[in-house]
Parts: sequence; structure tokens; C-alpha cells
Amino acid sequence: MLWTSWLLPLLSSSFYEPRPHSTSPPEPPALRFELRHLHAVSAADAHVVFADVPASAARIQQQAPLIKTRTVTAYKPPSFAAHAAARRRSLRLGQSTADFPWDEEEILAPDIEDRETLLELGKMSNNAYVDPEENGWYELGANWTVSYPFGWEPDADGFRGHVFATPDNSTIVLALKGTSSGFLGGGGPTAKKDKLNDNLLFSCCCARVDWTWTAVCGCHRGGWKCDQDCLEESLIEDSLFYPVGTNLYNNLTYMYPTANIWVIGHSLGGALSSLLGATFGVPVVAFESPGEKMAAERLHLPSPPSTLHITHVYHTADPIAMGTCNGVLSSCALAGYAMESRCHLGQSVIYDTVSNLSWSVDIRTHGIVNVIEKILASPWPPAEDEGRQVPVPVLEDDCVECYSWDYGDYPA
Repeated sequence: MLWTSWLLPLLSSSFYEPRPHSTSPPEPPALRFELRHLHAVSAADAHVVFADVPASAARIQQQAPLIKTRTVTAYKPPSFAAHAAARRRSLRLGQSTADFPWDEEEILAPDIEDRETLLELGKMSNNAYVDPEENGWYELGANWTVSYPFGWEPDADGFRGHVFATPDNSTIVLALKGTSSGFLGGGGPTAKKDKLNDNLLFSCCCARVDWTWTAVCGCHRGGWKCDQDCLEESLIEDSLFYPVGTNLYNNLTYMYPTANIWVIGHSLGGALSSLLGATFGVPVVAFESPGEKMAAERLHLPSPPSTLHITHVYHTADPIAMGTCNGVLSSCALAGYAMESRCHLGQSVIYDTVSNLSWSVDIRTHGIVNVIEKILASPWPPAEDEGRQVPVPVLEDDCVECYSWDYGDYPA
């Protein structure tokens, strides 16, 4: 118990010589979470809808898993209005955002080098896809409150996920749902808008794979030419999910003004989590996310001095996260997805499942359940050989994408 950990050294000082005072910083706390809200976006007006989880629907178990934390340096905008104004100036006037006045802060973040912490966050990311009563829901332990089915209309077709909170509301976790698609193992009412956002955010030029494709914006100018201004305006004006995500985040800060907020997600949900993390300077853990760095540049997000508060977790057999699910004969293209990006913001924890588990590169390995049950559920021997729990996080500084395309001023 906490009081015994304080009292025992005090009593011991009566019998032993006092030890030198330690100057090491205190160990960051471990956290317990409970499901607090469900969230969705109405189809009619893109209004963010929260559904509280009633205590009467709770299922409480005996022990709660702890999520370990660490302290990281993050860069936050002085206000969301200042961030939005800088984006507008960069887009409309071509003004650089290099001198944007970021506020440097030390914040509490998940310990991404602790395997069980990644495992719990992976389960939370999975649960963003499902109702707590469905078979796919992972039980997360005691003091996690789970709810009745979603508080949304069955045909709601927008942004979805769950909001978790520690019992004292000091830390909030926003878990964002990724793409629901038949070729990824499911479908549902959000599949159409999921696909639109995928093709806007992660294609080189409006999902123009070849002449047989119907592009999602009109910026292709023949051959390998793409109009840059048109592309950026289309991404900002036509993409629903990023602005809805910023609205959702602002709602959470209003509801929990003193809380630390983390954002997590899988696939499209992970990429959107990273974009929100780059916008607001909050910790992010994204699982099997397609590369979102190109989207951040096209959205004209001011670039903070560091994005190490953003962590991607993925494996080498996933062609979406690796940026190899492209070309007219790829499984992504055959399903109508132009997943052509490959570069990630922040740092990446990459599991080499091709070399160490002999996995083949296959779109079917993209699902979050594979990560939870086949990678994170057990110790990772290559990391253990180095005295670690997970692979060493790396930066993707030398990443290049869409190198065949020529972007410039090509009016229609």
C-alpha cells in the first residue's frame, strides 16, 4: 500500500544509518482506466455525439491491469485558433510556419517500451471498432467500466470510437476506429467514408492509380502530373475526419480541462491519431497505421520541433504500414484503395515478423487482433536478447514516397 511505502523507510531510519538523499526523479505513475464515453458523428450534420456509459452497465472484475507511463517533451500550440490561423496562412498565402510559437511542455505519456502497456493500448484500439457486448471486445480488467451497445443510430456513418478515463479524470484516452472494410475483415455503415478518407489521405494524387479509376478529387493533370494547390485544397475541404477529430479533441478538453489526453488507434484511426497528436502536442500510439507524414504536409500542419510524442507500432508483414500495398495488382488496389503513402511521423516500433516469425507479406496480417494475440501477448525474443521488452524505436528520416509524381502549378 502507498502509506506503507512511505512509513517503512521512516521506521527503518531508527535502526540504520541514513542513506544519502537520492536526486533521481520519482517513478512515473501507472494508470488504471475505465470506459467513460462512446463517441460518434451524426451523418446529417457532422455533429460529434457522446454517449455516457452508465454505472449500472458496468462489469467490474477483481484486478486491473496498469498502464505504465513516462515523461516526454511535447510541443503544443498556444491555442487551437493560432494553429488554425497558421495553417490558413500557409495554405492561402504560402507563408512558412517554421517560426510558429510552440509551447514546450513535459507531459505524462504511455511507456511505449513496456510490452504490456502496448498490449493494453492495442486492446483499447481494437475496442474502438466494436460494441462492448460483441464477441470482438477485449475485457480490460477491473475498474474498467464497459457499456451497453453504442448510443448511435445503426446507420451512423461517420467518425467512431471510445473515450476511456482514469477514475480521477487525470488522464483521458481517445481511441479512434480505423477503416471498416470487407477486405479487412468487416464492413458496416462507416465503410464508404472510411474509404474516401483513406484515398484522400494516403494516395499520391487523388487515388489516380490508372485510367480505370474514378479519382476522389480532380487534381490529376495527365501522366504523372498533379496540381499541388488543388490537391491540398481537396484534402482540406473534402476530408471529413481530420476536422471532426479536432472538434472531438476540443470537446474533450472542455469536458476535462485539467486532464492529460492521449490519442490511440489502429490503421486509419492510428493515422488520424497521429495527425491530432501533431496538431495538439499530445501523446499518440498508432498501430499498423499507413504513412501519415505526407497528409500532415498537405494539410499544412505547422511542424513542431519534435514529434517524438508520437509512436507507431507495426510489423514488417503488413503491406499497408510498410507502404507496399500499391500498384494496380496489389490487394489494396483490387479492393479500390490507393494506399500509396509510407512515411510516418514520430518514432516507430517495428516488429520484424517476416524474419523472426516467417510471416509472408499479406494484407490479412494488417488487423489489430494479429498484433495483440501474435505479437504483443508474449515476450518478443529478439528484444529480450537485447535486454528490452520491445524493439528499439526508430525515426524514419530517410523515407521517400510518391517519387514518380511531379507536383506543381498545373491549372485545369
